[in-house]
Amino acid sequence: MGPRFWMPFLMVSLLGLACIPLHSAAEEGVVVDGAGYTLHDAESIKGHDEQKVAKDPVCDSSRKPKIVRVEPDEAVPGQTIRIKGENFGTKDCFRGVAFSAAGPAAIDYKFLNETTIEVTVPDVQPGMSFIDVVAAGGNARSKAFLVQRK
Repeated sequence: MGPRFWMPFLMVSLLGLACIPLHSAAEEGVVVDGAGYTLHDAESIKGHDEQKVAKDPVCDSSRKPKIVRVEPDEAVPGQTIRIKGENFGTKDCFRGVAFSAAGPAAIDYKFLNETTIEVTVPDVQPGMSFIDVVAAGGNARSKAFLVQRK
């Protein structure tokens, strides 16, 4: 068996080694681009700022929100309604409001306090819709809400 016989096997072996990712061949303690913070284009913390940490809200994710009632229970697009409930959290921790009939559209709302939100009914087709409140503790869904014809 001469060298010509081994040449194809040698070429396949070398090609196989070329396909091994560099990060798997890196030694322990070596910084590799694409790992850690650089993997997701996130900036490294590089220390901390006491003032920034003091201002960050502490959101209670253990308290699940609940919608008790929507006043009124039917409205036309553009009308303001009030959502009454429990555990909406603080203004900084409140995530938003959604209407099932509006899909992913942004909904205008005003956070009043932990139990009350004012919402502008979005411009959607008339009919039944659900209203979702999203807070730090999760999601709450209302009973059916009627969007009236303009």
